[in-house]
Amino acid sequence: MKPLILLLAVFVLAFVVSLLSAGDGHLMFDGNLSMCIMLLFTALGHFKFTSGMAMMLPGFIPFKTQLVYLTGIAEIVLGLALLFPPFRPVAGIVLIVLFIGMLPANIYAAIKHINYETAAYDGKGIDYLWIRIPMQALFILWILYFAIKK
Repeated sequence: MKPLILLLAVFVLAFVVSLLSAGDGHLMFDGNLSMCIMLLFTALGHFKFTSGMAMMLPGFIPFKTQLVYLTGIAEIVLGLALLFPPFRPVAGIVLIVLFIGMLPANIYAAIKHINYETAAYDGKGIDYLWIRIPMQALFILWILYFAIKK
């Protein structure tokens, strides 16, 4: 829920600032800036809560820790790429693939009650998916609108 709140708060703030400073809102940039900030925030979790995030991956997946680091780096690079119009569509497509690819890990973590922040099995459980899946869909729609749409 924190990423969603951050995404929306930064978007509103960026839009108001661009409206007041430039006389009009820079909707596309504001939307991409807010997604970039959100991705930088979520990427921090990949480095701060590495053990817990590695637990979110099923046992058959090798190199869990390295994969957590790699996806954190990808979130940083792709988030920053959203700020540059020539790179935006490709970054958007890769982010959508990344968001879709991360969803099974979130489902697995919910089923197993994994709390990635504490690396324990006392997480929110399956009810968390009622929030997580629509939020993931919103992120994908956000990218489609702000990064890929021409």
